[in-house]
Amino acid sequence: MSGKVFLVGAGPGDPKLITVYGLQCIQQADVIAYDRLVNQELLSHAKPDAELIFCGKSPGNHGLIQEQIHELLVREAQAGKTVVRLKGGDPFVFGRGAEEAAVLKDANIPYEVVPGITAGIAAPAYAGIPVTHRDHAASFAIVTGHGRAEKGNDFLHWASLVHIDTVAFYMSVGNIAHITKQLMAHGRKPSTPVAVIEWGTTEEQRTLIGTLETITQDIQEHGYRNPSMILVGEVVQVREQVAWFQERVREEQQ
Repeated sequence: MSGKVFLVGAGPGDPKLITVYGLQCIQQADVIAYDRLVNQELLSHAKPDAELIFCGKSPGNHGLIQEQIHELLVREAQAGKTVVRLKGGDPFVFGRGAEEAAVLKDANIPYEVVPGITAGIAAPAYAGIPVTHRDHAASFAIVTGHGRAEKGNDFLHWASLVHIDTVAFYMSVGNIAHITKQLMAHGRKPSTPVAVIEWGTTEEQRTLIGTLETITQDIQEHGYRNPSMILVGEVVQVREQVAWFQERVREEQQ
């Protein structure tokens, strides 16, 4: 008899931000395959005999590659186990959850998708920045910003992005010079506010404020690294009014 797989979003970092259903899935799982950015406090809710398998990928250390993760999910479910694939943020937002779901469907394995809070909304919220605002932003987009033009893998439609009020760039700190260059070349003002939120929603969170013209140098000077969320748009200036989360380090440049 086949088991079942739950593709669960663990949320953006703060373990309290997982959904009730996501937590229930963790508590009932026989096997939990978890990613690098999942807060490991969540694993303390697993059954004592649950098998915990690290599936994270980081530069130079890929852990289980994606094909092996697919094989793992199928094998454990076919053995009749309840499997949780625990992914940072939301499994369907840059999480390859759809690929895993397709593999499970092809193998006739029952599965559910349990949405999670994505960092593109949560990290700005913890930094006191709403992604939409009646006075500043009526549109919002989330994009991956790590595509390198010199490698031929920059697939963003920059001419369209500049017309969106607020843009959240995932996995983009190392490519910030290219991002700012493209946005300004396609019409965004150099003075457009930018926020960089490192380790959003966690105790290590810190936020850097700059502009399209200054943020590349600012990031270098202050040593920001991934995981960081980059938010571009006039909503960034709202931070001065509604910042509420006590950050470990607070650095602001105007």
